[in-house]
Amino acid sequence: MSFIKDLNPEQKAAVQELNGPVLVIAGAGSGKTRVLTYRIAHLLRSGVPAYQILALTFTNKAAGEMRQRAEKLVTNAIRDLWIGTFHSLFARILRTESRHLEMGKDFAIYDADDSLSTVKRCFELEKLSHTEYEPRSFYRKISYAKNSLRMSEDFQRLALTRSDHAFASVYTRYEKQLRLNNAMDFDDLIVRLIELFRKRPDVLHKYQDRFRFLLVDEFQDTNRAQYLVCQMLAAKFKNICVVGDDAQSIYSFRGAEIKNILDFKKDFKGCKLFRLEQNYRSTRNILSAADSLIKHNSARLEKTLWTDNPAGDSVTILSFADDKAEAIRAVQLLQDDIRKRHLQLKDAAILYRTNAQSRSFEDQLRRTGLPYVIVGGIRFYERKEIKDLLAYLRLLVNPNDDTACLRVINTPSRGIGETTIAKLKALAENQGQSLFLLLDKISVLEGLQERSKKAIQSFAQLIRKYKGLIDKLSPEELLRSLVDELGIIRTLREDGSPESFDRIGNIEELYSSLADYISENPDGTIQTYLETVTLVNDIDVWDDTKNVITLMTLHSSKGLEFPIIFIAGVEEGILPLIQGNGSADDNIEEERRLCYVGMTRAKDKLYLSRCSSRYRYGTHQLQVESRFIGEMGTVGVERTGYQSQFHNVGSIQKPFHSSVYRKKTKDEHRQTHPAYEEQSQIADGFIPGMLVSHETFGRGSILEINGSGDNARVTVRFESVGIKRLILKYANLKTVDPDFH
Repeated sequence: MSFIKDLNPEQKAAVQELNGPVLVIAGAGSGKTRVLTYRIAHLLRSGVPAYQILALTFTNKAAGEMRQRAEKLVTNAIRDLWIGTFHSLFARILRTESRHLEMGKDFAIYDADDSLSTVKRCFELEKLSHTEYEPRSFYRKISYAKNSLRMSEDFQRLALTRSDHAFASVYTRYEKQLRLNNAMDFDDLIVRLIELFRKRPDVLHKYQDRFRFLLVDEFQDTNRAQYLVCQMLAAKFKNICVVGDDAQSIYSFRGAEIKNILDFKKDFKGCKLFRLEQNYRSTRNILSAADSLIKHNSARLEKTLWTDNPAGDSVTILSFADDKAEAIRAVQLLQDDIRKRHLQLKDAAILYRTNAQSRSFEDQLRRTGLPYVIVGGIRFYERKEIKDLLAYLRLLVNPNDDTACLRVINTPSRGIGETTIAKLKALAENQGQSLFLLLDKISVLEGLQERSKKAIQSFAQLIRKYKGLIDKLSPEELLRSLVDELGIIRTLREDGSPESFDRIGNIEELYSSLADYISENPDGTIQTYLETVTLVNDIDVWDDTKNVITLMTLHSSKGLEFPIIFIAGVEEGILPLIQGNGSADDNIEEERRLCYVGMTRAKDKLYLSRCSSRYRYGTHQLQVESRFIGEMGTVGVERTGYQSQFHNVGSIQKPFHSSVYRKKTKDEHRQTHPAYEEQSQIADGFIPGMLVSHETFGRGSILEINGSGDNARVTVRFESVGIKRLILKYANLKTVDPDFH
């Protein structure tokens, strides 16, 4: 037990409580990962076999870090430990039990792009117009429904409107298409496991006996389906330890439910609760401002973070005339701080609420010659040439994969046109079979030119040839041979453009990726490699060793830390960004948690900025300071360059501060907010700069709001019809979430 001496008293207590349900509320920077890894080590040293421990995380990066730390504590004892993401470990179970699922063991796992392509095909089959309904919206709704355990038949039964029936038909068709393709989407890896456990109690009992000790990281991020799986697995022995922080629950847009952690003690009787409140990351001033902010939330578990760290620099609130000035000054400040503190570029990060905000910072970093990386940009495995080659590999493993087949049947060009492909898809639909299995039946297609028939036959022969070589060549040799026969690199070299040579470099990198994977996983196959790259996320592929400034969204920053953090755009309509689903209060509380997450990433210095004017949606728009700035209090907080809200120069305006820690009503927020004093620019939760949609006019952004109550009028610049003035009461506007995650 000597190794536990490294822990503080509360961490030690959480580690030593091995039996029964345990809830660990771990504040930001309080040593959450340390508690999980020491708990694993303590279980192993107490005689629990490694194969009886299941540790679930949300990223491969977190799983890898946990495994490495545990190995240092107990050397080789963790070989049989199951530690990884929900999706990767549950995919492993589903492949093992595939005979109970009426699916082949080689089922494909679709990423978001593959799933969206399948939804678009369902639109074709259901003869739905893309102008009337949006495929991406339907895909997101399907994903949200699955995470909430609402199946397609539920929507069919409850459909009332034309839109309801359209969605229900696409959802039903989508599920049918996945099964036909022998494929699962990301959400199915949880949902189908629940279905399996419900239909086959013997299989559930098998895994309950196998995993007698369950550990769950970032429990506040679990959705309804993930929570139910945890309940099912822990039902027999009740040895479940969940670690999380309700103040960092920021993923409701993908189905996460904060009530999972808030209600855990109620659902698991006899639960022991431990609070980790000592922060080891941030200075006292940063922690004070963040703690002051989060205490404005009503839906939270009580805790107060503290630290032995020094007070450090004040948290700096910066105000600028516009976003150009914001970017220029941000880069200057980061350079100065890095030099003054003897740090490296990689020690600084710029965080923002929406991806669109990165542009001005990218422009300024390029002008100053500072290297940077955007986390969440186009990922390596999402580049076209890489997606194409991965689709070929998917088709070799699973010929039923229509999405992969459609992607590569004419890539590179074989002269198989859209008309021919449309006929193939119609035949597949009529026969109820996958596309590839029908390629030998092309003779039955009328009006097909001989050239097209030969091209299709040649494609089918190519796939069969390399499918037959899977067990004869190493994965890297197979891929190299396939690329050579396709002539992809030869064609790119002949093109000779810089972009073509970049693509060649990407393909070479794919060879290396596959070779490295097999080297690290001697029993690995093309199928397991495809599964691994499908389930990676932005943080998993981020190289944090490169000496560059990091740009990322607030959502992407969770779990990370930097000595210097700059949070941009702390303004109403950006942070908080009011969402269209859920109640306004719930949305504000989640946005407040998101701001809190960003603030607590900072170790030594924290900047927050807001602008009086910002270029958004094609026009300059007046911006209102975020209510969150006032809620941070005044202790250890300083303002710099603060100007009048609606003028570039003018008198100094007093910041808005909340005097008491209690939840304010909507009217109180409006009346105490600076924008209320200067002009009536807030009505029914709408403010200038907000992105909205209208049933007739489509998407647009609010320019101004005049009047109040039933007389409130809103001026909106719509993308399709230009500027319109509407009576807010009857406009039925809905807020639109710009692409932020």
